[in-house]
Amino acid sequence: MSELQIGEIVTGIYKTGKYIGEITEVRPQHYLVRVLAVLKHPMQGDLHNPKEADVQIFHERKALSYREQTNIPKQMVKPFNEEVPDYLDSLRLAVGKMKSELTENGTSWADMSLKSLASLEKDYFK
Repeated sequence: MSELQIGEIVTGIYKTGKYIGEITEVRPQHYLVRVLAVLKHPMQGDLHNPKEADVQIFHERKALSYREQTNIPKQMVKPFNEEVPDYLDSLRLAVGKMKSELTENGTSWADMSLKSLASLEKDYFK
């Protein structure tokens, strides 16, 4: 696959979230991507014990902020050819989708995740 270039609009997976962004720098193993929208909100809890409620620390995981830059491994970055949605609208959609999936899940991990998301929403949508 040919290398993507600075200025290209891409999707990238960072930890458990998926974002739309713009490449601002090409590095040997990564692209530096400036976040423009959220496609999938990060999962809540312990990344090393996914979907487990009985962990030492249940982490509240925020989505990357608008225009925040992050290194994403090259294999996790793909070109994006659609219109880039508004950041807050995309975040609202991603949170809503995760909440409905968690509500259907019904496990104690899902309940704890919903509490984390409720707390994050107060932060996101002041």
